[in-house]
Amino acid sequence: MKTFYPSREHGATLLVALVMLLILTVLAVSSMRGVVLESRITGNRAESLRLQSAANAALREGEFRFHGPAYLRDKLEPRESNCQKDNKLQTSGANRPCLLAVVNEPDLLSFMLDPLTFLRNSSAENKTGADTATAGETEFVTWMPYRGREAGNDNVTATDPEAYWNSRLIAVGADDATALNAEYGAILEGRGTYFYQVNGQADDRLALQSTTANVYVGLNN
Repeated sequence: MKTFYPSREHGATLLVALVMLLILTVLAVSSMRGVVLESRITGNRAESLRLQSAANAALREGEFRFHGPAYLRDKLEPRESNCQKDNKLQTSGANRPCLLAVVNEPDLLSFMLDPLTFLRNSSAENKTGADTATAGETEFVTWMPYRGREAGNDNVTATDPEAYWNSRLIAVGADDATALNAEYGAILEGRGTYFYQVNGQADDRLALQSTTANVYVGLNN
């Protein structure tokens, strides 16, 4: 009678199981990383849209400040008193804009390309939106608060970005006068077409810019 003895186990099954477990673990980790990455991308996109919406709303207020003939001299000359938090928005359209006095050519280019960085590096006392938030009602600020974010607005929540705006008059030189401003030379009378750069920003993180042209018929009209 022939006797059969069981063959010796070499652990092949255990090794295969461990390899399969390792592969499944790697796949699971890769999948989780993909989910986390997608979540971050979605969150960043949503935050970017929130900031853009807030900055865009601030732009609209800055542009609205130039509508109508009221306070025409204030729309042609920078005045620190107009860049104060007590300069409230009037729904009637009789508003005074906050015009910043940026005059040097290199400064104008820097201000146009990146107003947030330019003002942050300036010598102004209140040069960021955060500074505006803590400034007094009659202190000069470089960023005016967006009034749609004031208390009492039921459409605003505590998590909404803080929005701010400012503007400057785009002056034209003598060589450009004929093309850009048919009434060049009549600024003392407030007659002609005037161009403005308006900046809006949200939480000192994102800035938007627009240009607007307004035609004024003069201080005595």
